[in-house]
Amino acid sequence: MSSVSKVRRESRIRRHARVRKSIKGTATRPRLAAFRSNKHFVMQLIDDETGRTIAAASTHEASMKSTGGSATVEGAQRVGALIAERAKAAGVTKVVFDRGGFIYHGRIAAAADAAREAGLEF
Repeated sequence: MSSVSKVRRESRIRRHARVRKSIKGTATRPRLAAFRSNKHFVMQLIDDETGRTIAAASTHEASMKSTGGSATVEGAQRVGALIAERAKAAGVTKVVFDRGGFIYHGRIAAAADAAREAGLEF
């Protein structure tokens, strides 16, 4: 890993730790955690009190791979809509958004907006 990418990764981890000090997911209002890599996008609904993942969606899934564009804004929008659909099926309508130390821009913002449009309240 080059020194620039190592510094960026460590900085993101520090930012995420700062954000996680104040954000806690509960059973009634779980944490919607977003993670992006260079190739994929992942979102999870997490109840931090019990340490359980309620629902998850990712561009790794076969249904997402067939639609193409996993590392794009459109891929993130599809993941956001899918996680909202799965959250509703699990009986969750309100969540706390955890951007994972990433800036609220591009794929992160697109996924959050898609989840809001699909019915989740942040």
